[in-house]
Amino acid sequence: MAETNNAARLNASIAPEEFNWDEFEGKVGGEDKKAIEEAYATTLNKVHENEVVEGEVTEINKREVIVSIGGKSEGVINAAEFRYNPDLKLGDKVEVFVESAEDKKGQLVLSHKKARALKSWDRVSEAFENDEIVKGFVKTRTKGGMIVDVFGIEAFLPGSQIDIKPIRDYDQYVNQTIDFKIVKINQEFRNVVVSHKALLEAEQEQKRAELIGKLEKGQVLEGEVKNITNYGVFVDLGGVDGLIHITDLSWGRINHPEEVVKLGEKIKVVVLDFNENQKRIALGLKQLTAHPWDQLDANLKVGDKVKGKVILIADYGAFVEIEPGVEGLVHVSEMSWSTRLHSAQDFLKVGDEIEAQILTLDREGRKMSLGMKQLTPNPWDNIREKYPVGSRHSAVVRNITSFGVFAQLEDSVEGLIHISDLSWNKVKHPSEVVAVGDKIDVQILEFDEANHRLSLGHKQLTTNPWDETEKKFPVGTVVEATVAATTDKGASLKLEGDVEGFCFNRELVKEDGKQPVVGETLKFKVVELRRSTHSVLLSHVRTYAEQKEKAAAAEVENTKKAVKKVNANVEKTTLGDIDALAALKSKFEKGE
Repeated sequence: MAETNNAARLNASIAPEEFNWDEFEGKVGGEDKKAIEEAYATTLNKVHENEVVEGEVTEINKREVIVSIGGKSEGVINAAEFRYNPDLKLGDKVEVFVESAEDKKGQLVLSHKKARALKSWDRVSEAFENDEIVKGFVKTRTKGGMIVDVFGIEAFLPGSQIDIKPIRDYDQYVNQTIDFKIVKINQEFRNVVVSHKALLEAEQEQKRAELIGKLEKGQVLEGEVKNITNYGVFVDLGGVDGLIHITDLSWGRINHPEEVVKLGEKIKVVVLDFNENQKRIALGLKQLTAHPWDQLDANLKVGDKVKGKVILIADYGAFVEIEPGVEGLVHVSEMSWSTRLHSAQDFLKVGDEIEAQILTLDREGRKMSLGMKQLTPNPWDNIREKYPVGSRHSAVVRNITSFGVFAQLEDSVEGLIHISDLSWNKVKHPSEVVAVGDKIDVQILEFDEANHRLSLGHKQLTTNPWDETEKKFPVGTVVEATVAATTDKGASLKLEGDVEGFCFNRELVKEDGKQPVVGETLKFKVVELRRSTHSVLLSHVRTYAEQKEKAAAAEVENTKKAVKKVNANVEKTTLGDIDALAALKSKFEKGE
C-alpha cells in the first residue's frame, strides 16, 4: 500500500488524460500483480466439500472452536462437539468434515462430530485390535451402566466395569472424560462395550508385581486401611492390597477388627508372607510389638492369685485375660466343688471380672490354667459333721431327671433324691412331685466323700401310708372299688382313701360274663398285698364265685344226706320183705 501511494505521488504532476492506467494495474511498486496473485494461490489448499480433512485449532472460547484447514477462511465449530476432549488447546490437530466451502457469510462450514463418526468404526476396531487406551465422554446414565461417547460412537459402560470397588453413585461420572479400554465390539449390530475397571486392574497388577518383587518377609510397610471385614482388614500398600487376618491384629482376643483399627487409618504393618503366583500378601500388626507372654511378671508362679476378665466362654470352661494377650483357662470342674455336670455358662458370662488361683503355668508353651473354687473352703471336708446321716434339712431343686431330683443344700453341696425316695406312692416322673426352684425337705441317707456324692430322701420324712393300707385292707377283705382305667392286662382301681389297686382281666369278669367299664363301682376281694411295690391285687370274680361254690357245696351235702336217708329206707324195706316172705314160705311148707 505504501508503494502504491508513492507511485501515486510520483504521478501526481501528470495530467489525468496522460496517466497510463494499464501500466498502473499491471505493476505495483515494480512487481507484477498477476505474479503475486499466483504466488498467493499456491499457498492455499484445495477445499472439497463432503470430505474429511485435518485442521488446526486457532482459537477456543466457551461457545466455539475456530479451526483452520489452510483455506481462504477458517471454520467455526460448536464447542460441544469437543466435550469428550477437555484438554483441547491451541495448535492441536483435529479432523473435520467439510460440509460447505462457503456459507452466506463466506465462511467454511465444518463439523468435527461428523468427521469422527465417519472414521469411528475404523478407529474403534483398530483400538480394539491394538489393545489401545481411548478417551470417552460419559454422556448419561442408563439401565445397568453408562453411555459413553468414543470416537463419536455411543458405547456401553457396564456398572461393574466402572471401578474396582462397587459404585453406588453413577451420576458422579456424568459429563466426565475418562480413559477406557474397548473390551468388546459387535460389527453386525454396531455395539461397543468399554471398561474403565480393566485399566485400573492392569495398573494395579503392574504395581502389585513391582511391589511383590521388592517384598521380603519381616519387612515393615506403611499403608491405609481400605476395607474392614469380620475376618480381617485389607490395607492399601500403594495400589496393592494386603490382608491382616483378625488373629494377627492383636495379641489379645477381639470380637471384630473395628476394635483395633478404623477405616482410612494410616498404620504400619509387617509382611508375614506373600505368594507371587496367587498374588496374596499376608500382613501382621501385632507382630510389631513384643508378645505379652514375654513381658509377663517373672515372679508370677503357681498358687498365686490373679484377677482377670472373662473374654470367651465354652461349655468346658472360660478363658480369662489377666493381661492383654495373656489368657488362662478356668475349666468348669475348677469353678465349683460340686461334681455334678455343669456348663461354664452356669457360673460365668463374658465380661465378668473374677479372681482365680494359678494352677499350672507354662511360659514356653504360653499356657495357664486357673481355678476359682480353690479360693473358697471345700465344704466336703467336714460334710459328715455338718450333715449327719438321718438329719433333716431344707434344699432347693436345681435339676430334674427321669431317675431323680438334684437338690442343693448349699453352694457346691447337693445330693440326689432318687425317684424311689421321692414319694411313698408310685411316681412315673419326678416332675409330677416337684419343679426346678422348689424348696423341698430332705433327709440325709448316705455319703460318698471320695466322689462328693450325697444320697437324700424326701418320703422318709413322712409316715409310710402302706402301713395303714395293710391294716385297712387285709387279704380276704371284700371292698368296693371304682374302675379308674383299663389296659390290655387289667384295670386300675380306686379304693377308699385314694388307695390304688389292680385287677387282672381274668379276675375282672362280672357274673353276667361282661367286662366292667371305667367309672363303674363293684365289689372286689383283696387277694394279695405287695409291700415292695405298694400294690393291692383285687378280684371281682371271687366275690361271687365263692358264694356259688358254697351253695354248690351245700347242695352236694344235702344231696348226700338225702341219698343216705333213701338208702336207709330201702334197706329197712328190703329186710321186712324178706321176713314176710320167709314166714309165708314157712306156712306153705307146713301146708297152711
